[in-house]
Amino acid sequence: MQILNILYVTTPESYLALDNNTVRLEVTRETRLRVPLHHLGTIACFGHVSVSLPLMHRLAEEGIGLVLLDANGRFKARLEGAVSGNVLLRLAQYRLAAEEAFALSVARNCIAGKVKNCRQVLLRGAREAQSEADAEALARGAADLAATLRALPAAAHLDTLRGLEGEAARQYFALFNCLVKPSLRSEFRMDGRQRRPPRDRVNALLSFIYSLWMNDCRSALEAVGLDPQVGFLHAVRPGRSALALDLMEEFRAFADRLALSLINRGQLVGKDFAHREGGAVLLEGDGRKTVLVAYQERKQETLSHPLLSEPLPLGLLPHVQARLLARTLRGDSAQYLPFVMR
Repeated sequence: MQILNILYVTTPESYLALDNNTVRLEVTRETRLRVPLHHLGTIACFGHVSVSLPLMHRLAEEGIGLVLLDANGRFKARLEGAVSGNVLLRLAQYRLAAEEAFALSVARNCIAGKVKNCRQVLLRGAREAQSEADAEALARGAADLAATLRALPAAAHLDTLRGLEGEAARQYFALFNCLVKPSLRSEFRMDGRQRRPPRDRVNALLSFIYSLWMNDCRSALEAVGLDPQVGFLHAVRPGRSALALDLMEEFRAFADRLALSLINRGQLVGKDFAHREGGAVLLEGDGRKTVLVAYQERKQETLSHPLLSEPLPLGLLPHVQARLLARTLRGDSAQYLPFVMR
């Protein structure tokens, strides 16, 4: 298994065309980049980007995903070829999604993975805090999340689980400012999690990175033959990748750590964000490129997985977890085990 590269196209008014066995990127009819098709797993286009019809056909034939996102990174559409994967696996997925006990088990473990990983972010922040007050606040927050973990086994309904997850998220994001360097808090202040639209720089950054993880999780599920629309924790709605959202929960803390790293190291500054009418805040231009480069670099970092005997690049983790979920749906594993940070 290897990490297939993702080509992120962020320059407005770019044009992508097929040139023999390569993708040619043009801006104002000037060729800026050529990439061999066999180097690509996905092409992700942000905002106003045009794609030629011959290239679309070739991408579908080669099994290379074409993802269309708006300028903020929000998912709009995905082009893919013929559906692959074991139809029996998808039938099992649909059947088990309707079984409350099974759905509750998967949903509980997805939330447990998320809360455990968020707790690690707070504990690490407490160890590295520059003030005693921040360290104490973060330690208390970690204790609150531990209480949520203890409450999860007793939750007998999905709505109860969702309530516990929502309260844990509120407590976690209430402490996010304590994880930002004191000297940067006036510029990067977060007033709770806000999504549509994000109303501060931290929320804009988190939404952008979450969209990147979301795309990777959806691709991983499709690669193993699962339907990303039918999940267990998130309710099924038209146009919603419920299962991709389920899988993504355990990876949100990875996104949070990347966002904090970019802020605290000064790789992003206030001018990388723009304020729009109505109060929306958007990550723009060079700031998006900075995040994309950092995201791709972070995916190359290795970590240890409890079920594997060798180091694993972070970028492959969604694929491993998707396979573990597929094993659970087939009945080869008793329950889905999320990845937990160490």
